[in-house]
Amino acid sequence: MADVEVKSSILTLVSFWILGLCNNFGYVVMLSSAHDILKSNSATSGNNETASLNPTLEYKRECNHLSTGVILLADIIPGLLIKTFSPFFALYINRRLSLCISLTIASFITVARANTELVAAAGVALTSMASGLGESTLLSYMINYERSVITSWSSGTGAAGILGALTYAGLTGVFHLSPSMTMYLMLSVPFLMAVSFWVLLEHPKKDQISPMPSDCPDFSTNSQSLSNKISYIPSLLKFMIPLGLVYFFEYLINQGLFELVYFEKIWLTHSEQYRWYQVIYQLGVFISRTSVNIFPIEKIWILTILQGLNVVYFLIETLYSFTPNIYIIFAMIGFEGLLGGGAYANSYHNIMKKVPKERQEFSMAMTSLSDSIGITLSGLLAIPLHNRICYIPK
Repeated sequence: MADVEVKSSILTLVSFWILGLCNNFGYVVMLSSAHDILKSNSATSGNNETASLNPTLEYKRECNHLSTGVILLADIIPGLLIKTFSPFFALYINRRLSLCISLTIASFITVARANTELVAAAGVALTSMASGLGESTLLSYMINYERSVITSWSSGTGAAGILGALTYAGLTGVFHLSPSMTMYLMLSVPFLMAVSFWVLLEHPKKDQISPMPSDCPDFSTNSQSLSNKISYIPSLLKFMIPLGLVYFFEYLINQGLFELVYFEKIWLTHSEQYRWYQVIYQLGVFISRTSVNIFPIEKIWILTILQGLNVVYFLIETLYSFTPNIYIIFAMIGFEGLLGGGAYANSYHNIMKKVPKERQEFSMAMTSLSDSIGITLSGLLAIPLHNRICYIPK
């Protein structure tokens, strides 16, 4: 561990904000582009309409033949695997960040050049690996700093949501760039991440000479044995279970139901509605992740219950289209984002406040696994749920 915690200077807080932004930016872009990825790559085979699922329906729903949950799974499962094993290995910070940045570059190029669903999914999987590795690594590294960096990091990840979704929607909808060209422009993100970590960030010093972070494994506090780490996991369930459930509910909505909630004959096309749903959701996430110091929440289970009720609302909406106008849907989506972002930021804030210092590095990395598990389970359920609803006449 560093001799002392690094004080939360403005430069440190800005650096962690940028790191949070860059780490989650690609992940958000891939989810925002999920509808377009599936539509463009399935169009060549003529299978992108519900008619291919059930051509006898008189009132067919406008659906891709695959749920956007497919993209969600490609965007989360590799990261889940990374997060599962990452807490049990030493924190080689420079090597991990270098790998994270390389994977991000490869992911954008792969998706931009993809001409089949399989290749597109492989590119998205690379994004997942980069995001999972970056989150697990940087959350662990944060224990060398004051608690305020949690808010800065969370705000940056929230900003990634709104800026990532807004950037994709703007470049494709306003400037009419192709999804492929948009992906190439995203290559500036990993470059910014590198500058933030190796140039801007004030690192804890192992001694008083070197200003750069060490890659020596004993630089971290994560010195407990494997058995000690495993034995500590049950005490983390009070953080992990509520967070995992919140993410399960919200991503079941986002990737299983969002695509099926649309209004005909309004100023937005179906694809545009999906993109702006993502923007509004991410705006809610950004607000709640940024305000953790103003509105701290210890009882995350309350957010879990509210998010579960949101699932019920959106499921009924997909079946019966009872909501009179899209503005009510916008409001519900914003509320959903507030709950998700609040659960994320407050979970890690509570760990920094309640978990003993020597356990925090492992606890931060391990808890990051819970939201990935929730998202993965939601993706697995989103696919059959989407397909089942697509068979039901509108």
